[in-house]
This record gives sequence, C-alpha cells and structure tokens, in this order.
Amino acid sequence: MYKLYLALALIGMTFLNLSARTGAVSAEPETASRAPDYSDEDCWMRIPKITKDVDTFYIYSTVYVESSFLEGAPDYAALRNFEMLLGALGEYVTNANVYEESTNVFVPYYRQSGMRYAAEITNKTGDLDAALGGLSYRDIRAALDYYFENYNEGRPFVIAGHSQGSAMVKYVLKHYFAEHPEYYERMVAAYAIGYSVTKDDLDAYPHLKFATGETDTGVIVSWNTEGPKNVEENARNGAVLPNAISINPLNWKRDETYAPASENLGSLMPNYRTGEYEITDVGADAQIVLSRGVIVTTTEYDQTAAPEFFGPQSFHEDDYTLYYNNLKENVAKRVAAYLGGGE
Repeated sequence: MYKLYLALALIGMTFLNLSARTGAVSAEPETASRAPDYSDEDCWMRIPKITKDVDTFYIYSTVYVESSFLEGAPDYAALRNFEMLLGALGEYVTNANVYEESTNVFVPYYRQSGMRYAAEITNKTGDLDAALGGLSYRDIRAALDYYFENYNEGRPFVIAGHSQGSAMVKYVLKHYFAEHPEYYERMVAAYAIGYSVTKDDLDAYPHLKFATGETDTGVIVSWNTEGPKNVEENARNGAVLPNAISINPLNWKRDETYAPASENLGSLMPNYRTGEYEITDVGADAQIVLSRGVIVTTTEYDQTAAPEFFGPQSFHEDDYTLYYNNLKENVAKRVAAYLGGGE
C-alpha cells in the first residue's frame, strides 16, 4: 500500500479542491446504505471530455483499507468515505491513466468491500464473489446502465480494473454482459489485472475468451505479478486463485517464454526526491509460471505488497506500474486492431 499512499500525498491538493466543489468530505454517518445516483456527476470520480473513438470504464481496487479495520466499520464503504475517495484518485495516478492516451476514461464511485471484509470472504469461500455480488455489483451495474444509456453513444469500449476492481470486471463479464450482448459485442478488451481469471471461469462462461496475443480483441487480459519467493514457497496470495491464467505483458505470450527487462518500455515509479511519478527502468523482466498462473519478475525494486494478504514477495501494488509503457502500447494496439476490423 506504500505506493498508493505516496500517490495520495501527491494529489492531496487536487482532492481538497474537489471536495470543496462536491462536499465529498462533509460530515456524514459512516454507513453504506445510501446508494449512488449516477445521474449526479458527484457519483463519478471521472467523466472525461470525449476526444477519442473508444472509451474505458475503469473500476478501482480496494482503497477502503485502514478504516475498514476500525471497530464498528461497515463491510462496505460509504460513498463519501474519505479513504476510498482519496484512494480512488491515487489509483488514477498510478493505474487508470494508462488508458488515457487511447481512450476516454470513465470512473464511477461505488460502495466497495473493505479490505477486512474482502479478506474474510476470501478466506471463507476461496474468492471474492460473495462480497461482490450484492451491494458493490448493484452500484457497478447501475453505473454501467447509466454509462451505456447516457455517455457511451455507441462507441467501442475497454473495461478495466485492478485487484478488487478486476474481480468486479470479471463478475461483470460473467453476468452483466451475458444479459447485454449488444454492449459486449463492442468490447475492445477487458483488462482484469491483479486478480485471477481462471480456466474454470472460461469453462463455466464460454462467451469469455482470454487473450492469446497482443492484438486480439473481445478478450480478457490478466496477470498477477510475484517475485520468486512467492513461487518457491507456494505462498498464499489472495489475488491468485487455483487454475489461474496470465499473459506476459512484455512479450504477450501465454507460455513460459522468458521476457528480459530489455523488452520493458518503462516502469512508472515514484521519485521520492521530486515527489513525482516518472518513467524509469527498474529491471522488471517477466516470465509466466504456468503451474501457478502468475508472472514472476526478478526486479530488485523493493516494494513488496502487504505480505499478510499477498505473500512474502508479491508485486501486487505494481501489476500496472512495472509494465506501464508496455501496457499503454498494448491498449493502443488493441484499439487500433478493433477500429481497423482486426480480431
């Protein structure tokens, strides 16, 4: 979570300006009972100007973290939960803006599961679906309905997320788009990064297709990033499910072909001296471990995610940032392939 908190610090002034406009940090009972009205712009973190031919609908990860462990904290974040609002903005800096160059990026607020409750559900059931299928999905479904009916105007779209957001992307693919094939046929790709898409998912929902290369469209793109220690110890990682599938974000292969760091076009990392994010080289290579369904990097960048949730050497917080420029290029290629009539 350390990178997220740096992002929050960097955008603090932006948030204060936003909250002054929206009343986002006004006193309000900490309850998740109040549903969003997506006709109200304040229920969206981002509604962009339309300058591109393709949209992205981005769902942020678990950013209701510390306050979810407080005594009496609700299982789901209230819409005006300060930590969630600030965290969503921070994640835009590190993750969601990778889609900006090629698409118009929409980001709704939603009443997400807190870290405490998400961990409890995952420990009890083996995945997040039981936490996603109620309140959170109700909000995301309403946001999608409003987006398609009022904002999309028939454009192709990407749906994307990270961590809990990617678990929700997968839930939407299984359920919402099964009910709305007229929308699904316009999907350029689904980037469900930082949460497992599994062989079992594809078997149970045959309308879902996983990417096989760097330009196929109408497909799911997913990976989870770990260090060698997680693999060697077969460590428990809350984002990695049995029979997981990953694609290598450097060579866009699904086998164990090694991709050296020389194929990495640039990682997005914090510069603690300047207080800004910058594209740099941290030696992030990538190789799929098929037996675990993850990609492994030997980068010496020392930013392991919370070990109690993701194992002793997970780069969960850096699924996007380690491979930032390669992902940006890939979004552009898939968009071009879709608009050019490619498959």
